[in-house]
Amino acid sequence: MVKTDSKIPHGLVAYLMGVIGIVLAFLSTYGLGGIVFGIIGLFYCRKEKSDLSKRAKKLNIISIVVGVILMILTVTINAYLISQGTLQFPQ
Repeated sequence: MVKTDSKIPHGLVAYLMGVIGIVLAFLSTYGLGGIVFGIIGLFYCRKEKSDLSKRAKKLNIISIVVGVILMILTVTINAYLISQGTLQFPQ
């Protein structure tokens, strides 16, 4: 078995987390995927100081903001629909 010491740069991982976070913010329930991946990506941004890491930090912040906005919007719409009686919980 050949052992290699190839390490993936933290900036690249953080960048990918930001991209995945933005996509999941729109596809997941309440935008939680964007928030979770954005926070994980921000932790990876701190481990490396490169140009890619700086761009990844922006993407992760966007991912968190979009996730929070979608969460607030979803909760607000659901609360409105429940108050109007058009959306009911299954019994």
